[in-house]
Amino acid sequence: MQVTVTSPSFSKNKILQDKIYKLFPKAKLNLEGKIFNQADFIEYIKDSEAIIVGLDEINSDVLDECKNLRLISKYGVGLNNIDVEACKIRNITIAWTGGVNKLSVAEMALGFMLMFARNLYISSNELKNGLWNKSAGFQLSGKTIGIIGLGHVGKELVRLIKPFGCKVFANDVIAQEEYCNLNNINTATKDEIFKNSDFVTINTPYNENTKNMVDLEILQSMKKSAYIINIARGGIINEADLKYALNNDIIAGAAIDAYVEEPPTDREFLKIPNLICTPHIGGNAKEAVEAMGISSINHLKEFYNL
Repeated sequence: MQVTVTSPSFSKNKILQDKIYKLFPKAKLNLEGKIFNQADFIEYIKDSEAIIVGLDEINSDVLDECKNLRLISKYGVGLNNIDVEACKIRNITIAWTGGVNKLSVAEMALGFMLMFARNLYISSNELKNGLWNKSAGFQLSGKTIGIIGLGHVGKELVRLIKPFGCKVFANDVIAQEEYCNLNNINTATKDEIFKNSDFVTINTPYNENTKNMVDLEILQSMKKSAYIINIARGGIINEADLKYALNNDIIAGAAIDAYVEEPPTDREFLKIPNLICTPHIGGNAKEAVEAMGISSINHLKEFYNL
């Protein structure tokens, strides 16, 4: 059988290399760290029976060229890059486990909040350019936090911010009254969250319901002193509208870890001083990489009864 790993972060991790080679000595790993276009991706996986895939898109065109494919094991969380129905039609098994990188992502969201609150990001960049600006921002403690998407990451973020004594508002498509009552969370509409929060974090999947969910109208409804954080998927925030909002002081700042186009190419956007932009690394803390990798390997073990 041919087992192929497409994720660069999995492929370059020595612990994961050792584990997968022990089970599948001829496994093909993306050791060169390639970012595939669709044609190259098809060429790379077309003879595979099982693949471990991260963010690469798997659609009908890809699956049509992969005649031997029986298993897709997800490295990471979320299935928005995989056409689930197309896999079902072709009897291809999709294996994944939710929440394996939740702490890594939630810690990053908290880090973004602290960087903005205490002016760590902007003042550091200013000092590197010779500007001695002692503006120290404000304390995160006691502020109003809005969480849109109360799944694995959202709940982990709730746990992390408890010591700060923040007022937390949350919105989710699933009613979670008992959890919210136990954790002193105020349920609210999205509009209420955007209007009243000092920080809004987006933790939802990307789908037709969340595509461009945050547009210029939403950004204009926020407080001018507010910050928005997207640690989920690109396309949930309209990037052109966010660029306009930041350049025109409509909100105080934004932090994004995922983009419509990856890597992003709009250099003007990336250079906006009050935008923290990271290369989709929220779930890539060392511990999370290993946890996601081991989970994806375990799905292969279960599938092949090893």
